[in-house]
Amino acid sequence: MKSPVSPVNQKGPRLWLMGMSVAFGSKALSLKKVVQDNSDTLHLAPNLPSLRLKLMRVHHASPFMAATLTCGRGKLWTKQIGQYLFVGRYGIDKMHEDSRSNWRHNFLDGHVPSPIQSYLDDLLHRMLQNAQGEVATYIPELGKADPEALGICITMADGTIYTSGECDTEFTIQSMSKPFTYGQALKLRGPEAVLKRVGVEPTGEAFNAIILDEEKNRPFNPMVNAGAISVANLLLGPASQDDMLSLFSNLAGRSLTLNESVYRSKIATGHRNRAIAYMMLNTGMIDNDPEEVLKLYFQQCSIDVTCQDMAMMGATLANLGVNPKTGVQVIEPNYVQSILTLMNTCGMYDYAGQWAFEVGIPAKSGVAGGIIAVIPGQAGISVWSPRLDEHGNSVRGVAVCQELSRRFGLHVFGEKAHSSTVIRRSYPLGEICSKRIRSLSERAFLTAHGSKVMANELQGTLYFASAEMVIRRLTEGASELSDIIVDFSRVHNIDDAAAHLLMAAFDDFLKQGRRIRLSGMRPELPFSACIKEKQRDLANLLLFPDLDDALEAAENKVLEGHFEEFDTAKYEMSKLDLLRGLSDLEYGVLENLVRIYSYGEGEKIVSEGDDAASFYIIANGLADVVINMGEGRNKRLASLGPGASFGELALVEGGRRTADVIAAQSTMCYVFPVEGMLKAAETHPNILIKLLCNMVGNIASRLKHANDEIRGLQ
Repeated sequence: MKSPVSPVNQKGPRLWLMGMSVAFGSKALSLKKVVQDNSDTLHLAPNLPSLRLKLMRVHHASPFMAATLTCGRGKLWTKQIGQYLFVGRYGIDKMHEDSRSNWRHNFLDGHVPSPIQSYLDDLLHRMLQNAQGEVATYIPELGKADPEALGICITMADGTIYTSGECDTEFTIQSMSKPFTYGQALKLRGPEAVLKRVGVEPTGEAFNAIILDEEKNRPFNPMVNAGAISVANLLLGPASQDDMLSLFSNLAGRSLTLNESVYRSKIATGHRNRAIAYMMLNTGMIDNDPEEVLKLYFQQCSIDVTCQDMAMMGATLANLGVNPKTGVQVIEPNYVQSILTLMNTCGMYDYAGQWAFEVGIPAKSGVAGGIIAVIPGQAGISVWSPRLDEHGNSVRGVAVCQELSRRFGLHVFGEKAHSSTVIRRSYPLGEICSKRIRSLSERAFLTAHGSKVMANELQGTLYFASAEMVIRRLTEGASELSDIIVDFSRVHNIDDAAAHLLMAAFDDFLKQGRRIRLSGMRPELPFSACIKEKQRDLANLLLFPDLDDALEAAENKVLEGHFEEFDTAKYEMSKLDLLRGLSDLEYGVLENLVRIYSYGEGEKIVSEGDDAASFYIIANGLADVVINMGEGRNKRLASLGPGASFGELALVEGGRRTADVIAAQSTMCYVFPVEGMLKAAETHPNILIKLLCNMVGNIASRLKHANDEIRGLQ
């Protein structure tokens, strides 16, 4: 292991940054430099002697991570949770003392602010200094907005919310409604019908331009007024206003209302939109009464929302159309892709190209001063500030999004984790084994023949490039393999392309007569349902709840046919590893001491906390060593088969049991009372000597197994 960075605060609590690999690049140097340059200002909570922040398995350090840990002066806060230390601090710029902080969302224990929260508070303060732009007045009601108002909200795809400034103040949604009504039209009318009425091309014109596509006489895209009016025509119906409010309420996760005064103001002054509507009536792009269509369009733009509502709507798009607060699927995932594509290319009107170049996040603005932005799979961002630029976009809103994108590396084409990180580790069965404790002869056989089974642990997200890398790894040397194990327990998502590629690869392996063992397939992965359906017809496609079960099953298959006593026949005492080397006379002494007990499946053989008065050797069957993790959760530490022993340390130290041992199936055990063994050793000392020597050998073998497993984690 490389030496850690020199600790800060040599005389007090210390911070160690460990395991920063070359993958961090310049950011690793940045972290090291900050620790060295700011050793007088960085400090820990006084109740902690030191903090070791381990970064061993971090393959990619985004600007967000570097910004969170580095640069600037501020207090470094820590809180210990169980055996793990979580750390957060505000970095980036010096914290302004008069920053307008609402401290609503705190870090860890409710008393210490998250670095994200602190950053937003400081960003808000700096953006308030920007007084450029003017409030929209062409709609009289909008002109009444406070030009100094500013709110910033980030809602993560899991529903976590960060707010700073005026995030609960209501304003009208205006054109930020357009992506969502477009999605609703796709759902109700279908993509083909919608495409006939509105295109998908950027215009380069102002949002309220009276212009249509010359070739097809349709609006260029649904993000400009003409396109949104055409979409309203598709949504018009007997209950369209109620349906509209229901749609946006579902997106926000709360009941929204119509701002009647803004609606009436738009009706009274919306002459340019009227001209657009009647022009499209003439070209056949709308087929309902233009006044009724305009009423619906003006209603959708006049819904009252808050900055927090809009961030939740953005998070719903980031979460593939599922509202993270309510769990309701508001928009179908395939339509989310279409919405985000158009937000990226057309959402910021005639500033869209510059926005895509500088910010690179799908977004939509509104003339009330709002901007909604979406980071797919991560978060929704909303900014509200009524001062507008010449394009009709919020001046401060644009500036906030520019800085967030730059500082946190949010640009869609920015630096991302490489596909090479998808394979956590890959190894033959003989190198890493299951938690099943095997006899010496079984372990030797698995070491010699385990190379016919290859295990692969995956992590992260599977998409085209990462799936290709997995398939390439699976096919390397596949001709020599009988079994392939693939563990998905650390896979967060699998897209359709990756799912199809993996299914095709698995089909090829199965046709060649190989067994595929898949573990850790969580039900929420769509790929999981496809695999379960396919499994019904394929005997060699096997599913396991976790990797250890898959490894154990593969080991059993390798051993099958080579050990006649495997899991069934009773082990004779003379064949037990722990008792090897004893004379016939000494075996006779033990036969007088031993007791044989049988246990049914699920029955406890020993319980944690019991007196350690005996040690056990499994004659046949199977038992699991289990510890209680609290809250009704158990963890299996080992699985013991015929010939395996447990509790033998009672011969050395007595004491109490440290774990439960539970019969995994009908099991028979040889039970040796410690008191009787020690008494027999008075007349036959070699029994205890040989027993302890064999016990040390077994422990050494188990330690080697544990070392191999730990080594494989690096």
